[in-house]
Amino acid sequence: MNEQPKTDAEHPTSCFHCGEEVPPGSHYEVSISGAPRAMCCAGCQAVAQAIVDGGLESFYEHRTGPSRRPEDLLPDQLRRFDLYDQEKLQQSFVEREDAVMRSASLILEGITCAACVWLSERHVRELEGVAEFSVNYSTHRARARWDDNQIHLSDILRAIAAIGYVAHPFDPGRQESLQKKEKARALRRLAIAGLGAMQVMMLAVPLYAGEGTDMDPGMRAFLRWVSFVLTVPVVFYSAQEFFRGAWRDFKLRRPGMDVPVSLAIGGAFSASVWSTLTGGVDVYFDSVCMFTFFLLTSRYLEMNARHRAGQAAEELVRLLPATATRISDGTESVVAVAELVPGDRVRIRPGETVPADGVIVAGRSSVDESLLTGESLPRVREPGESLIGGSVNVESPLEMSVTGVGDDTVVSGVVRLLDRAQAEKPRMAQLADRVAGWFVVGVLAVAAGVAAWWWLHDPSRAFAVTLSVLVVTCPCALSLATPVAVTAAAGALTRRGLLITRGHALETLARATHMEFDKTGTLTRGLLTLEEVRPREGCARERALALAAALERHSEHPVAQVLAAAGGETQKAVDVTASPGEGVEGVIEGVRYRIGSPRFAGGLSGATVPPPREGGTLVALGDEAGIVATFELQDELRGDASETVGDLRGLGLKIGLLSGDAEPAVRRVAEQLGVDEYIAGALPEDKLAHIRRLQDSGAVVAMVGDGVNDAPVLAGSNVSVAMGSGAQIAHASADLVMLSERLGHLAEGVSMARRTVTVIRQNLTWAVMYNFTAIPLAAAGLVAPWMAAIGMSASSLVVVVNALRLRRVHR
Repeated sequence: MNEQPKTDAEHPTSCFHCGEEVPPGSHYEVSISGAPRAMCCAGCQAVAQAIVDGGLESFYEHRTGPSRRPEDLLPDQLRRFDLYDQEKLQQSFVEREDAVMRSASLILEGITCAACVWLSERHVRELEGVAEFSVNYSTHRARARWDDNQIHLSDILRAIAAIGYVAHPFDPGRQESLQKKEKARALRRLAIAGLGAMQVMMLAVPLYAGEGTDMDPGMRAFLRWVSFVLTVPVVFYSAQEFFRGAWRDFKLRRPGMDVPVSLAIGGAFSASVWSTLTGGVDVYFDSVCMFTFFLLTSRYLEMNARHRAGQAAEELVRLLPATATRISDGTESVVAVAELVPGDRVRIRPGETVPADGVIVAGRSSVDESLLTGESLPRVREPGESLIGGSVNVESPLEMSVTGVGDDTVVSGVVRLLDRAQAEKPRMAQLADRVAGWFVVGVLAVAAGVAAWWWLHDPSRAFAVTLSVLVVTCPCALSLATPVAVTAAAGALTRRGLLITRGHALETLARATHMEFDKTGTLTRGLLTLEEVRPREGCARERALALAAALERHSEHPVAQVLAAAGGETQKAVDVTASPGEGVEGVIEGVRYRIGSPRFAGGLSGATVPPPREGGTLVALGDEAGIVATFELQDELRGDASETVGDLRGLGLKIGLLSGDAEPAVRRVAEQLGVDEYIAGALPEDKLAHIRRLQDSGAVVAMVGDGVNDAPVLAGSNVSVAMGSGAQIAHASADLVMLSERLGHLAEGVSMARRTVTVIRQNLTWAVMYNFTAIPLAAAGLVAPWMAAIGMSASSLVVVVNALRLRRVHR
């Protein structure tokens, strides 16, 4: 290979290999037929040199046109994968956790069974740099998490394509389109299999009836050949997905469910063709068509169940409209919602959907938030109150100032939590997946053993019995038992406003023995009112409120929000630090102040504060000279708190109350609700220690809270529930989020969790009992192939139908 730079003047105009223009200053050359030939790039140079080194220079003499460029040899799909590495494109679907970690929600095309999920997860997780990859079988959505310094998204997509699936970023519109295509394709295959099965069964009747009689051999052969013609489209079109899946599993040496299915269909069809050609005794065209038809029927019904079960989650994704009416300089214009930015002012007419999160600046109307919160009745919203993107304006026009768009909206946050929940699998599902993987290997081993035994004892029946074993033992029911049930239950609870954000939530909630509640904002409305301000001598009431507001603006606690609103913004605090469960400390005009619990505020000076009135919440403001002022606030119970506690107690749960408030206020709430065990004045570490003590005694603890100070105890409990209006950190720490703000849905959630676990156990028990019963019967030759086809399909249908009962919530 020679590389001599040329001047632009003497540089050839086209590449000798591909014919493209050679860039000025290029110096790529290859000696071909004794003369230096110019190349446009290193790729063409490498390909041409490989041709020369292989002694194939005559290729250039005989070719009829320019050769293709190396990059043109790449499939379009692989080239498109690289586009997903572009930063601008990733902004719409990739979440950046830190400098290197990335996560994204993907759609996987080509998933046909739980074994496909297992295969894709196992394959991608083995890639270096992939921290997490999990697929939700019910929605065909995957959650990928990777180190961008070690591997790129395009590499993950290529790895998925290499095992026969297609992955691309999640898009709700494309998801709906893919589901329609999947359904249409399944219907076509099912229709052809059904027509073939009916016709072949009609022909099988005279064949069976003619056995042992004087049926003309020519007529028997004719009926067999017609059956063969009718079976061909069933095998090579309707059943092709089974063969593709089996071939994929075979190449990767990971047997899945399609392997025994394909062996059964392919083996029975091949044996029948051979028997037809040679005039043999038995043909199985009817069994092949029936098996294919029944298996496709069960998969079609299961597919519909998947689509319906995941519908509630997908509805959330489609809540936001495509356009919005933006007001600028007094004029209105219709713009894409994607163009909105925080601070924009938009008009929402009656019947229109709120395009983004925001605050009402003009107008008063009722707003329907049912799709997001599960509340059936619209809520009245006034100026200064928040609007959630995706809710519907019912009565009067509203003007709103946008506060959150894109990934910063409540809907986007909910969708991210749903993605996380769907990507995580309950322990039962993980166990079922592992068992199903080994089960296929066991089925193949049993089938081989059965074939060998019958071949030695009765060769004429060996094939039919082995075929029945392969057909009857398809582990579809075992793998469907858990995911369909969990998805159906999660969808039903989402419609009620109880959002599941962790995969284990339902399973753990069903086992809960204790339920511990925070007080403020959870059992109470959190709408505190300032009843009394008691400043010290020489400090005006307004001054005390201004100092309190300056500090409390840095806290999300409901008490802090009341004081921040009452004191205005006349003072500014610097060097502010928050102590969860205690209060806020900062410097105002050179003086250090603390506000929060009396113990915390008095810590600067060692002062003590008298207790509040019965049931009140006392907040103290102190400096290094003593207590500056005390603020007394009152709260009221939620309307359904007492009923909910009674319902939970009726479900066998022990109820506790953990609060950082003063003992009188906590005792009053405990007495109103009939709660015997409560802890007042508890810091976050005190709450967590109490949870640990319960867990050490064997309790399974569910914790319900809403504030920043509840995050540690939410994370430390066995299963946790955060109120929808609570702090974002509480949402991140919780396993469920109660968007509806109705405590009554909590009892429904516990009931649903227990029903779900019961249904899963029923499904697993049925799947195991069916296989343990069917395998010996099939191995003994008591089950004909067509009977095995019906039994296998019925087993899967029982599991799916049983799981769909969970779509209804019992109040």
